[in-house]
Amino acid sequence: MKNVIPFLGLLLIGFWYLSFSAGRLDRLHHRVETSWATLDSLLQRRAAIALEVSRSAVTDPATSLLLTASAYQARSADIEDRSSAESVLSGALGMMLAEREIIVAKSDQALLLELEQLTDKIKIAISKVLPIGNTAAEALSSAIVCAGILNTKSASCAGLLVGCAVK
Repeated sequence: MKNVIPFLGLLLIGFWYLSFSAGRLDRLHHRVETSWATLDSLLQRRAAIALEVSRSAVTDPATSLLLTASAYQARSADIEDRSSAESVLSGALGMMLAEREIIVAKSDQALLLELEQLTDKIKIAISKVLPIGNTAAEALSSAIVCAGILNTKSASCAGLLVGCAVK
């Protein structure tokens, strides 16, 4: 009888620990799923705004064609190809945003401002969804940074775009 009470106490503590861990795991799973849904909606919205920008008078015909193709590719990509499609869209947007000083129309400026704000939100969402040190997170973050979030004008954006288009 004396051996049964400590055993039941240990069993009760073990059951409580497993129940507590399962609750934490469930909350973590919910947070991850919510973060992925938020990221997906932001990426879809960014592709839609890129399509609007490509149809406006902001871009020349070649850039418009590149933006349209990369936006459609990003919107229709499955989960395995999503990263490369978003990188191509980021590169196309980076090339277009590098020449934004030429753009004069107020309505077009509003679209570009909304596009930059969405890109900032996407960067924050990526940092929440993917842990630091993950190579996919670093690659996607560097592609977005290259695309113009931090207003960098780099020739490597064109290399990124060509490298992703070749794959």
